[in-house]
Amino acid sequence: MGYMSADERSVLRDRLRANLKKFYFSNGGIDELFETAPAGTLRFLDSLLVHELERREDARRSRIVKAAGFPVIKSLDDYDFSQIRMPQTLSIEEMTGLSFIKAKNSLIMYGICGSGKTMLSICLGMKACMRGYRVRFYTLSQLAFRLGKAKNEGRLDNLLRDLMLLDLLIIDEWGYCQLDKETSGLIYQVIADSYEKKSLIVTTNLPFSEWGKIVSDEQLAAAIIDRIVHYGHLVDTGKVDWRLRQSPMNKQMVE
Repeated sequence: MGYMSADERSVLRDRLRANLKKFYFSNGGIDELFETAPAGTLRFLDSLLVHELERREDARRSRIVKAAGFPVIKSLDDYDFSQIRMPQTLSIEEMTGLSFIKAKNSLIMYGICGSGKTMLSICLGMKACMRGYRVRFYTLSQLAFRLGKAKNEGRLDNLLRDLMLLDLLIIDEWGYCQLDKETSGLIYQVIADSYEKKSLIVTTNLPFSEWGKIVSDEQLAAAIIDRIVHYGHLVDTGKVDWRLRQSPMNKQMVE
């Protein structure tokens, strides 16, 4: 039990040193441990640290997911990509591999109601959380309300700063509510602050030509589109209403 080969000792010491450093042990303390502790003690300590760091990482991921504010938890394993049409600039593999986040690119998910836009955005957001990225999920109406409330309470700068620190901001249901001029300006500020600094996912059932109806200002709509599209990829989620297709009521109507 006490015997340890030279290769095992080298691997164990490297891992122990790296993990002990995460707990702020000094090099001198680590060297003393290696000089005095028997092999069995080093193996036990190594196992203890590995499992403790795994527990801490699981807890950290849970906090990241909770902070993201997803309405439900979804996985890419459950997503049906059969109706997805990808742009030439991005493959499904690149999208699900989250290369767009590293590149600070944006995704515009366009399709009819029920085509899976929201689910896909959540799936990608969940995967981003698992990789340690900072993510937030809002519907457009939620984000507009948060911005307006923060401005009225004198906390707008703090909220904008928090949003700027994200790696991925998801804005869902772009097209389900109309914004007044003041709120449209706040949404534009969020989009402008994200430009070249982080990734956005925007889900919408409206073509770009109708975005002016949302923000009540054609020039502001053009400025928002310009900043999203410049480093953006348009993902068409198709024309199948999955909610309707999978609904028990639909099956009863067919029968």
